[in-house]
Amino acid sequence: MNFEILQERFFSLRSNRMFELFVVAVILFSALVIGAKTYDIPENVLMVIGWLDTAITFFFLIEITIRFVGEPNKRSFFKDPWNLFDTLIVVVSLIPIQDSEMALVGRLIRIFRVLRMVSIVPELRLLLNSLIKALPQLGYVILLMFIIFYIYAAVGASFFVDINPVLWGDISIAMLTLFRVMTFEDWTDVMYETMEVYPFSWLFYLTFIFLTTFAFLNMVIGIVVNVMENEHAEEEREKAIAEGQITIEDLSNQINELKAIVEAQAKEKDRL
Repeated sequence: MNFEILQERFFSLRSNRMFELFVVAVILFSALVIGAKTYDIPENVLMVIGWLDTAITFFFLIEITIRFVGEPNKRSFFKDPWNLFDTLIVVVSLIPIQDSEMALVGRLIRIFRVLRMVSIVPELRLLLNSLIKALPQLGYVILLMFIIFYIYAAVGASFFVDINPVLWGDISIAMLTLFRVMTFEDWTDVMYETMEVYPFSWLFYLTFIFLTTFAFLNMVIGIVVNVMENEHAEEEREKAIAEGQITIEDLSNQINELKAIVEAQAKEKDRL
């Protein structure tokens, strides 16, 4: 068979929706197989699970081969981080290390095969890419949240250490206690304990909860949602360009609009 014909067939197969769904089903089944190994099961069942695990590994090898052969530009295949990740997981899974000192590493690699779901499902890939691109903006929010944590922990350790040294013994333990308060894990018990000595200490907890749980976490959600919307819009533009539904002039206008939005956000950040 001509290689060009084989490449076209593999390209059609890798783009087929039913094939993608089948790969997703195998990944989910692989996750179930990994979970089954954590139970105390009979030896014969464990042997069957081992065979299934081997069959899944070889299926992933065939699947990554189909994707590589069906790729029109072979040099750009490994430039995609997800293709590189999938290939690394599959290749390492083929190494027979069950009875060696690297057996634990082999099991960990097989656990990470579940992450291949991200490379297969575009929606998950868009979500993860958005989270990664939002990290620079999230870094400032996290830094500001750490400052708030540190200030409140210092205040708590200074005033409440005699009330309960287990919760307020030093600033690091106080920060853990504040994390418990932020997540609402029996935080009222902590508050009522200090209110017996400092009746107005409820202000300490309510202001902390407002700043962290309500304000900063909503800021994190807003940043991630904003980045996701931009990523989705960019993906739609690329798809429209590929399908010839958008002109260069329209694209230039949209880029100018994005630049104006970015400049406005930068000015707003400078004012803050």
